[in-house]
Amino acid sequence: MSADPNKLGIFVTSPQNMRHVVGVARAAVRAGKTMMVFFTYKSVHLTKSPQFIDLADMCDVENLAICADSYTCEGYDTAADIPKGLTATQMRTQSYHGAVLDECGQYLVL
Repeated sequence: MSADPNKLGIFVTSPQNMRHVVGVARAAVRAGKTMMVFFTYKSVHLTKSPQFIDLADMCDVENLAICADSYTCEGYDTAADIPKGLTATQMRTQSYHGAVLDECGQYLVL
């Protein structure tokens, strides 16, 4: 695959950036961009934020994912505690991050 210039990758690692993630996502939607969003490390706590549903509504199912290992490391259960707005298939590995890098022509780390 080659990077799509109309696709924005958002790599979220910090638990304090939800406002920015949602703001960038809204701007991307207004601009007609497709997004791939991946939550990892401490940012998995943001999946419990009420704003997470707003983000999930802006992304295609295959373009929003959480690092399953980070989710487990932070004390959540990947089978019994899937965040609202997600399905079990969206609990992914770091290989999803590689796909974001490969597919997205633009990339942002928050």
